[in-house]
Amino acid sequence: MRVIALSELTGATTELVGGKAAGLGELIRLGERVPAGFCVTTEAQEAGVLPEAEIDAAYRQLGGGRVAVRSSATVEDLPDASFAGIQDTFLNVTGTADLLSAIEKCWHSLHTDRAVAYRDAHDIDHATVRMAVVVQRMVDPALAGVLFTANPVTGRRTEMVVEAAAGPGTAVVDGTGDVDRYVLDGSPQPAQGLLTSVQLDELRAAGDRLQRQLGAPQDIEWAYDRQGVLWLLQARPITTLFPLPPATDDPEPRVYLEFGHVQGMLRPVTPMGMSTLRSLIVAMLASLGLRVEVTDIGGRLYGDLTDLARHPSARKRLVKLMAVDFGPRAQSVMERVLADPRFAPRPGRRARRDGGGPSAGTALRALTGVVRALARPEAARTRLFREIQRLAADADTTAEPRTAADRLRFVREHENTSSGADDIVWPIVAGMLAATLPAHLLEGIAERDEIDRVLGGMPHNVTIEMDLALWRLSERARPHRELLLTTAPAELADRYRRGTLPDIGLAAFLDRYGHRAVAEVDLGIPRWAEDPAPVFAMIANYLRVTDPEQAPDRRFARAAATAEATLDRLVVRARRRRPVRGRLAGFLLRRARSLAGLREAGKFGGLYRLREMRRQLLLIGAELAAGGLLARPDDIMFLNLDEVAAALHQGTDHRSTVTARRAVHERELRRRSVPVALLSDGTDLEAALPAPTGTAGALRGVGAAAGVATGPARVVRDPATAHLEPGEILVAPTTDPGWTPLFLTAAGLITETGAVMAHGPTVAREYGIPAVICVPDATRRIRTGDVVTVDAAAGTVTVR
Repeated sequence: MRVIALSELTGATTELVGGKAAGLGELIRLGERVPAGFCVTTEAQEAGVLPEAEIDAAYRQLGGGRVAVRSSATVEDLPDASFAGIQDTFLNVTGTADLLSAIEKCWHSLHTDRAVAYRDAHDIDHATVRMAVVVQRMVDPALAGVLFTANPVTGRRTEMVVEAAAGPGTAVVDGTGDVDRYVLDGSPQPAQGLLTSVQLDELRAAGDRLQRQLGAPQDIEWAYDRQGVLWLLQARPITTLFPLPPATDDPEPRVYLEFGHVQGMLRPVTPMGMSTLRSLIVAMLASLGLRVEVTDIGGRLYGDLTDLARHPSARKRLVKLMAVDFGPRAQSVMERVLADPRFAPRPGRRARRDGGGPSAGTALRALTGVVRALARPEAARTRLFREIQRLAADADTTAEPRTAADRLRFVREHENTSSGADDIVWPIVAGMLAATLPAHLLEGIAERDEIDRVLGGMPHNVTIEMDLALWRLSERARPHRELLLTTAPAELADRYRRGTLPDIGLAAFLDRYGHRAVAEVDLGIPRWAEDPAPVFAMIANYLRVTDPEQAPDRRFARAAATAEATLDRLVVRARRRRPVRGRLAGFLLRRARSLAGLREAGKFGGLYRLREMRRQLLLIGAELAAGGLLARPDDIMFLNLDEVAAALHQGTDHRSTVTARRAVHERELRRRSVPVALLSDGTDLEAALPAPTGTAGALRGVGAAAGVATGPARVVRDPATAHLEPGEILVAPTTDPGWTPLFLTAAGLITETGAVMAHGPTVAREYGIPAVICVPDATRRIRTGDVVTVDAAAGTVTVR
């Protein structure tokens, strides 16, 4: 069929008529007032010849006159890609000749540069896209606009937003003029501006109705004609909203803090990885005396802090605790929550027994462990690395499980095993305390960036050792520089697996560090030993370093020397001005240089367990795929362990489940922004904060590694394929240890999230690389090639 009336369309006809036309058909089916029209289907576009007679007949049946001609692509108005304004629309088209010309122009708009770029950004295969065209009778609007059934800025589902302009509403859609804006929160709306209170009530009722019937918040285009009749011109899902937290029985609002960025994770976690990562976060919080429910929102880990925020004593510690690992953005949000009367302690409300802090026994054990590590740091390091060796040995399956059931039993036994033994936890906590407390003790005596210099070139860091080992590997590989620089990393990895690549010592590196990866705390992510392509990409970046003074080992050595010299000067000055504080700060900073580098060690040890769990699960996945219950072995990472058991023992076919979950996961991978904190009604608390003020023309953040650097920016979202030239400023959404090899050639670091003691800033300090973290929307506001200045002391990024 090449021409179909809109009244005959439904959501099931998208492949034939495109997203816009199918959506209009749904509105008509639901009984909404929609301008009459027809659709020129994708069959006509695929033929490449206009069905002129059919179009003319349909146009005459509409009564001729003025019509609107709109593109309706098969990938338009999707849950994660609206294509709003990407393809062409023509208004007030009159006559068959002009109508045919407008339809052809809509076809051509499928291949414009902006349409191609938009599809590329959303990983949409161009070959799968087809174009239909909607033709509708024109409404003569007195005013028109859009209605969002949830607040598109803050995400609050209890608010609707209306934007209106006189005439056809083009000022609203294309942003070319002033508009009236209304926020509807259920309270009576006074008559003001273009819309009357009756019209606002009518729009709200339409929004409520469509959101309920279509099952999701909607972006609705509407118009009031000269007779005051409301017409609906389009409805599509609001594609930018972050998913809602899970429903609870609590009638009061709840607050959720995003925990993934603590581990350098903003990408969604696979379903299989969620349970183990949740256990890791819960164990980390328990070591701080906090028991928090951790939940999955949009594939990310969020902690429900509501009970702590309302707890009379725990709430007093929350903002300070945020500073250690969660960072200043989380601190700002939590300060707002604690000032909100909805989260005030409730008189007579029984607090959770475990909400106020650690038990006496836990507190005593923590104190003993920290003091013991501070007193004898060398012995503490020895115990810690001995424990890591034990973890590696425990994860080794010398006696290989024989059956899939045995493998599943092995995974279940290790799922909730914590690497939080006292010999690992307390030396790390001691090092973090020793690194953070001096800033308070030396207030007015030393600047923050001076203390950061003392924390540079830190020894005993397994991630730094890994990066330097990779540098040594690249030095060995220099005879093969041309091959490694001109061959794609994926091809190099394939050649390595086939044994046709020159030996550069990679096997020894992977034997030691092959259990690591970007987003390595997600069980569903391939390790470097499975796919060494990212390692080859990093080697190529190292091979671009030609200045001996920029060699990573020399940079690290310079940072260490600067740290020791700065520490000596600082201690002398501090002891002269504040003798007691100066002595204590000096002691702590020297202990920090002995212990703070252990920050990465606990996670490093825990990854041995994850590597072996993953290996056993993939073997199970291979068996399920062979039996037709999965499409491929790694599909098992989109199931949970109970579902794996059902497949093994009951023959449950999970292929459709995996397909659906992969689609959601891939959609979330494309999400560029993840809220730091959410309320249960979907409110993005940071988006609701007042805009910060600062230096004109500068992006504000938090200095996390001392110094100033200027250079061309390199925006990187995936380090596995990143090309970074020496001297460039690395701009990233976040970083974890899998990113840190890039630091060895970077002149500076900018991230959108993080905390001063998190992975990225820690490693940046140790290389002497200036870093500014928590710069909102840095990867969008800065473009590759922009010359930027990173000023850690001021906490600013200036784009020239």
